[in-house]
Amino acid sequence: MALSDTLTTLAERAKAAEDHVSRATAQNREQVQAAVDRAREDAQAQAAKLQESARGAEAKISQWWAEMQQNWRDHTAEVSRDIATRKQEHNAARAAHEADRAEADAVAAVEFALAAIEEAEYAVLDAQLARMEADEKATG
Repeated sequence: MALSDTLTTLAERAKAAEDHVSRATAQNREQVQAAVDRAREDAQAQAAKLQESARGAEAKISQWWAEMQQNWRDHTAEVSRDIATRKQEHNAARAAHEADRAEADAVAAVEFALAAIEEAEYAVLDAQLARMEADEKATG
């Protein structure tokens, strides 16, 4: 897959996430719970795919990216544990507090994703420039 195609895939996935969240506002609790479960499974599958990809590319990617991927895996595992813990606590005041926290976590996750998109754009453009320079040196 060409590097620019990976950005297209990213944009398509972001649009799908936006659509899923928009639909959830018109769904009942059971439907939203099913959507949450699917999203968690998809996130876990993507994290596993990222981990596998990183293993295969360890010699090629920078140490910074390898550490970033590990930090992301650790973060997603912690978020999953936190969500599971919160679901076990049921009183109304705590539920309102936890809903506020879940919303703040969602905002932080979106902001992180936006920053990751900016970084991805930079990395793809930098990689294209590096390839052009390498090709010029090889033919020059």
